[in-house]
Amino acid sequence: LLLKSACPLSKTMRPEIASIENPARSCSLSVLPVSMVLPAGGALPVGKARHRTSPSHWETFTNKLAARSDYDVMTRSPRLLKPLLAGLIITLLQLAMAIGLLAPERPFSERYAALVQHDSHWFMNIVDRGYQTIVPPIDHKVMEVSNVAFFPAYPAIAAAFRYGLNIDTGTALLITAQLAAWGFWIYFFLFCKRWNISPALQICGALLIATHPAAFFLIAAYSESLFLMALLGFIYWSTADGRYAKFWAAIHGIVMSATRIVGIVCAAFPLVRSVFQTGWRRLVEPRPWFRKEKPAIAMTLVASFGAIGFFTYSQLRWGHWDIYMLTQAAGWGIAPDYLAVFRPSSYRWFVPALNDPTEASQMSMTLGAVLFIGIVLCELSIRRWTDLPIRAGIYFCAFVIYYLSVSGVACVDMESMLRYEFSVHALIVLALLNFLRQFQATPVLVRAFGIAAVALLSAAGLCVQGWYVWNFMRGNWVA
Repeated sequence: LLLKSACPLSKTMRPEIASIENPARSCSLSVLPVSMVLPAGGALPVGKARHRTSPSHWETFTNKLAARSDYDVMTRSPRLLKPLLAGLIITLLQLAMAIGLLAPERPFSERYAALVQHDSHWFMNIVDRGYQTIVPPIDHKVMEVSNVAFFPAYPAIAAAFRYGLNIDTGTALLITAQLAAWGFWIYFFLFCKRWNISPALQICGALLIATHPAAFFLIAAYSESLFLMALLGFIYWSTADGRYAKFWAAIHGIVMSATRIVGIVCAAFPLVRSVFQTGWRRLVEPRPWFRKEKPAIAMTLVASFGAIGFFTYSQLRWGHWDIYMLTQAAGWGIAPDYLAVFRPSSYRWFVPALNDPTEASQMSMTLGAVLFIGIVLCELSIRRWTDLPIRAGIYFCAFVIYYLSVSGVACVDMESMLRYEFSVHALIVLALLNFLRQFQATPVLVRAFGIAAVALLSAAGLCVQGWYVWNFMRGNWVA
């Protein structure tokens, strides 16, 4: 009876609906349970009429399904092994290049320890002694007197390894940074999986990040890798659905804002994304907008608790919530210049000398500005709006990192900007992968030109990075 009543129905339906092209994705009659029967009278139930849904709502619906699928992959599917293995391979290759090829000719333990340089010693001091300072802080760099010049997440996690595994402080810092580097690469490939990025684009994106001249800071005893891992994890989980997705987003956000001061502003990613999803016109009506954006506002506030906790601790212990800023100003001479980005004199257009890292940092600031202008032109001229809200959120994070970094180091000739710009670079590459995935039928010549350009840029970046790693592991200042 079921088969007889179904046959006339299939004749009246459109062929693309009635036909079953893929048994794996369709509901075949042969697999329906015998107990399934039609209602009395043999008539099919009629559903309630539904309003038409706009394309933007369909896009939001499909994005939610994709995010839920991502959550299932993270919790159940063995396909998570691919991002895990890809991230591990890149991290091990970075370590092999630094320790095996470019480190001083010494025993392995000393070659490995050569990744602990410069700012790493300040983190070691914090792990071993805790935060110590006089008020006001000393007017030059003396870590034994005033060491509250770094945020607490990286030394706190390293201290857990230090005392939990009973290892030396330098090794604990390196293990923390390198595990975080692995986590950063895992999230990079998880984003590629979520967005269905082609293998060729994934390889190009990974090359552009891994061959950046400052990419070696991911495996050095610095906080770059922890910040990037926490930031990408925060973005990943705050755009996913699932029982524990918001919990993991909050954890990553707290670590992010407790690692770098700029993490406080990056915590606004959910809010920026939500504004681009719902439209700017809703901002005219504050009360309905506030009710609509309560989840995004709550996530932003929770993610900033890492920095808020550090400021609260500083206020309770020293009576100055801003003791971090005071130490930076006294010891490093940091006087933020929030108009530096808008001054033409801040930009340098010369080719930097390899033996002058300050010139390289100045040039990276200029290239960063050019890159942002290029992104704006591409987005406005091509106008592919798929996934624009998440790209806008990533661009926002990249820009605030760039802007606050330039504002902070403008008074010291852009020193260390090369290292700060690396985080900007990684975020922009990730957003561009999302943008480029929309172009499915790209001409062969265009693809060949793009691959050749990536290969040339990667080769040049790897050569410069090798030179910087060689100098860094011998105690020379890089960024």
